[in-house]
Amino acid sequence: MIIREWRARACLADAARYPAHFCGKVLPQLQAIEGFVGGHLGQRRLGDSVEFLVLTRWASMDAIRAFAGADVEVAVVEPEAAAALVNYEANVQHYEVLHEA
Repeated sequence: MIIREWRARACLADAARYPAHFCGKVLPQLQAIEGFVGGHLGQRRLGDSVEFLVLTRWASMDAIRAFAGADVEVAVVEPEAAAALVNYEANVQHYEVLHEA
């Protein structure tokens, strides 16, 4: 299994927009991809902003390519998501799961 990690920030006043987008649009799209195992959206307050942590779980890098395209290190950020954020990572990180409890 592979974990894909991505981070972004929103201003505190707009902090509800990205979770609404993630749950309403992103998750349904991901769930339609063979090899998508699951996802987590976390947040933490940082002063006057909120940082989001997105962790998705995938069966393989091939499944990730079905979502992200050939360059799997580039973040997939739809215009609607970008509009809800003040900044976000342009790249993602991938981790091979060694142990799950």
